[in-house]
Amino acid sequence: DELRALADTHPDDDGLRGFLAMGLYNSVIDAKAEGDLDGRDTFLVEMRDLATKHAGDDTVTRHLAMSLLNCSTYAKDEDRRDLRDYSACEYRRTPMPAQVEIYRATQIVTLDDDQPVASHVAVHDGRIVAVGGAELEQRYGVASPLFEDYVMLPGFVEGHAHASEGLIWSLPYVGYFDRWHPDGRLFPGCTSVPALIARLAELESALDDPDETLFAWGYDSIYFADKPMRYDLDLVSTTRPVVLYHSNLHLITVNSVALERAGINRDNRVEGVYLDADGEPNGELAELAAMFPVLRAVGDSIFAEAYSADDLRRFGRACHRVGITTAADLYSDLDDEVCDLFVTTTREPDFPTRIVPALATVKYSVDQVRERLATIAGRAHERLFLGSVKIVSDGSIQGFSARVRQPYLNGIENGIWYEAPQKIRALIDGLHAADVKLHIHVNGDEAAEFVLLAFEKAIATHGPRQRHALQHAQMMDRAQLERAAKMNLVVNFFSNHIYYWGDQHRDATVGPDIAMRMNPARSALDLGLDVALHCDAPVTPPGPLFTMWCAVNRQTATGHTLGNAECITPAEALRAVTLGGAISLDLDDRIGSITPGKYADFTLLRQNPLEVEPIRIRDIE
Repeated sequence: DELRALADTHPDDDGLRGFLAMGLYNSVIDAKAEGDLDGRDTFLVEMRDLATKHAGDDTVTRHLAMSLLNCSTYAKDEDRRDLRDYSACEYRRTPMPAQVEIYRATQIVTLDDDQPVASHVAVHDGRIVAVGGAELEQRYGVASPLFEDYVMLPGFVEGHAHASEGLIWSLPYVGYFDRWHPDGRLFPGCTSVPALIARLAELESALDDPDETLFAWGYDSIYFADKPMRYDLDLVSTTRPVVLYHSNLHLITVNSVALERAGINRDNRVEGVYLDADGEPNGELAELAAMFPVLRAVGDSIFAEAYSADDLRRFGRACHRVGITTAADLYSDLDDEVCDLFVTTTREPDFPTRIVPALATVKYSVDQVRERLATIAGRAHERLFLGSVKIVSDGSIQGFSARVRQPYLNGIENGIWYEAPQKIRALIDGLHAADVKLHIHVNGDEAAEFVLLAFEKAIATHGPRQRHALQHAQMMDRAQLERAAKMNLVVNFFSNHIYYWGDQHRDATVGPDIAMRMNPARSALDLGLDVALHCDAPVTPPGPLFTMWCAVNRQTATGHTLGNAECITPAEALRAVTLGGAISLDLDDRIGSITPGKYADFTLLRQNPLEVEPIRIRDIE
């Protein structure tokens, strides 16, 4: 009644009356009360009358027709066709703004259920205007043939990566698998201990400063039967520190010089300092408390290093070369210096990727997080989305630091908490109450259990808020997934693990029973959860087609199928790396499908991943 009275006091303000009519219509539909349909029809008639009154004003007619078209999607089935036909006709009748671009492709897979497949798309000012067939050329002109030999998909959405993929390439790569540099160079892997030591010796000989620490990255000791430890790295140097960042960045392996400079020995150690058979530190250090004394002593080159613009550009290029148009940076300090860098670099005209950094909580309290988010909120723009938070609960499964309910096969009890449990619980409660979007790293099943309990308590206390996302969620069982579904959480699985560490999980970390159901995307989808898939770069290389392949085929690096019951279809996997990723970032209103109104972010492929043999998905160009 108040809205109606307001409209009646401004009978000559057609703009106001149009907006109020649309708002009243939507309110009526939301009310779902008996007798409201008559009121709804009244508001629709008002909008039609306004459109007729301003028939000579194309801008007004277009806006009103679009409003009617949107409202028609809520109408009863028997009413929808007439209303849609009328409003669509009016919308098509009015001229488009200038500079509309129309493209045709071999096939357009839209990920939009209303129109799953198309051949043409029209774009204006970076937004999708229309999607359809050749009939669009009658309205918008001849389509550009630029993409006619390609299959067009929505731009891939990488819902869990790190901008350190750009920074880390400042160090030499010594990982087990071959790895592509963001600029397209291929770096061969070190697949044996002698090859690793030889590579490190070569790097060491190239250092001029005798006191300079030798850093390298990509290493992972679990691939070697005889794990290279401190004494192996002593073969590289007994005078300078040698530090190998593991691929997961939750561990480092160092030589004796590095341990000595940090004062770590059998009598002076903390949680995460692993020991050899004689009770001496073996050089492998897991998680913050163990790693940072060494990194402080020898000069941390990753965690304490500020990003440069070139690092961020390198990250953007790494995403662009594999079709990623939006990428999360799910662990960012976002202090003033970092925020300035993100804002200015992502505004560069040729920066190729939208970036979604999440504020890391490791050095913040609940109040400090809220204060920091409020400080930076106004700095977001169309290629930089701010406002989310990343909480890390545990470590790495292959590093034996994820929190698990049963001991690891090697006897390590059950992992390490990344942050204190009481702080994790307080962050979840306080930030959920503040309606802050949370991304929670949960690798182990014990960590998942703890986080689910914290969310259940927070939601019971404060009611539902944002749709939070569980990141990795690798060891969640069906009962835990059911609870996540009840809380409307999103799960973002690390399916690449099946290929890179599936054999090791089966044989060395958690055993075959758990390994067969790791990254349970099939179970999650069957329970109605929204699912995304990710690469966690630089832990594994960016590449959504490869990530799809992993979730569809679940093959390990040695060719074994690990848990066929958890395989998903190519269509489900494609949704998970597009619309699913967008949902996990709360950006599905802007990206993730080729839908009018969303950003014109496209990925072009030589073949349709829904039409090739599933085993060939990763080979598509």
